Amino acid sequence: QVHLVESGGGLVQAGGTLGLSCVASGITFSINAMGWYRQAPGNRRELVATIIRGGNTNYADSVKGRFTISRDNAKNTVYLQMNSLKPEDTAVYYCNARAIVGNVDYWGQGTQVTVSS
Repeated sequence: QVHLVESGGGLVQAGGTLGLSCVASGITFSINAMGWYRQAPGNRRELVATIIRGGNTNYADSVKGRFTISRDNAKNTVYLQMNSLKPEDTAVYYCNARAIVGNVDYWGQGTQVTVSS
């Protein structure tokens, strides 16, 4: 099992910045990819950004150039730096970890990000 605990988030004005962190515990050696997803009210959960153990990253088109995902393997922590935030970035942000074997997904409890216009 892998347990994910997120921190960060909150309320910010449009154009502002926020940072999210997610610490993994448990069977962390089983994790390859970590990432962030978000879900706005009435919408499906969508990918924001992912990063694999080797450092390769993937971003949703809507956040490219504004968000940066990074990872500290020694601390089992993944970060999301969000710049130039827009009201449409408002959502609950979920940390995700995917196991190497079986592609099992683990999820954090979610943290609210609200961007006011």
